[in-house]
Amino acid sequence: MPVMRLSMGPQHPVTSHFRFLVDVDGDEVLNFEWDVGYTHRGIEKLVENRIYLQNIPVVERINSYCDAIGTTLGYVEVVEELMGVEIPERAKYLRVIVAELNRIASHLYAVCLVGISAGFETMLMWCINERELILDLLVQLSGQRITYTYPTIGGVRWDMPDGFKEEALKRLDYLEKRLEDYYKMMAWNRTFEMRFKNVGILKPSDAIRLGIVGPNLRASGVKADVRKDEPYEVYDRFDFEVPIGKNGDCYDRASMRLKEIEQSIVILRQALKEIPEGPLKVGTPPTAPKGETYSRVESARGEFGYYLISDGKSKPYRLKISTPSFRNLPALPHLCKNIPLGDIPVIFITFDYIPLDVDR
Repeated sequence: MPVMRLSMGPQHPVTSHFRFLVDVDGDEVLNFEWDVGYTHRGIEKLVENRIYLQNIPVVERINSYCDAIGTTLGYVEVVEELMGVEIPERAKYLRVIVAELNRIASHLYAVCLVGISAGFETMLMWCINERELILDLLVQLSGQRITYTYPTIGGVRWDMPDGFKEEALKRLDYLEKRLEDYYKMMAWNRTFEMRFKNVGILKPSDAIRLGIVGPNLRASGVKADVRKDEPYEVYDRFDFEVPIGKNGDCYDRASMRLKEIEQSIVILRQALKEIPEGPLKVGTPPTAPKGETYSRVESARGEFGYYLISDGKSKPYRLKISTPSFRNLPALPHLCKNIPLGDIPVIFITFDYIPLDVDR
């Protein structure tokens, strides 16, 4: 049978906004190429035409519908670093609280996609239902459901409402109990194991060489997390673990999200208990002084990096953004060769890509 070239996507149930070009011989994939240029919005150029504060909702659109807090937190931190601004203690705790709530919501979304890709429709329903409980907490804090614009330069916009702490703890208790059902339904399910174990194995050395970040890097057994390696806000005050995988296969990447939800709950309980009273933000200068700086945070998909150059005017001179889905992209052509064609969707979905933060 001659080699055939297939085009998968864009606008495909598996590839989303990506397009894959796949050379197959029968059912075997011989060559894999990706074409990601379908969602470019020129965000790094847009920010050069707005003052620093106006750029928060702009950068939030990089990864808006899954992890908006992880995106905006890195931006406000890099601006504050250049301005030499130290934010109040209560604001730091509130930033951690919204970041971890958003991480849980994002990971639940990832697990639901993994579930439906393997035919576990119940997992889809469970995750969507539980995700609503977390999104509702974020609505109570920020007034918004998807794009929160909650961290601002100098602190946070609002305080938590009355009764928020008690309600959040109650919902976290419920979610923690539900995670055991998740493991039984999916991760400990024999059918799921047969489909995901020993598929798409990314070795630790290859993960480091390719520049993989976040849960996908940790699933390959590399213990790297910005929250531990270079703590920001008040992460250094919390006792939590960084889960790592054993084999680096699709099973480890899928179950890594469940393990990280457990640790987010651990962090949230401590943050809600220890949050001090005090102001929510401090005054900031209208411009940043001349200079350049880099800041990074651990978002739900991995490291978000911001490199900011200021010429002393009211708008950024340059802002270059390193996004986790872009960093994780080289894993696809590395893993999607000499495999059955049917393994491509499984490998792709376990990397939890967001096309919007690849082509921004």
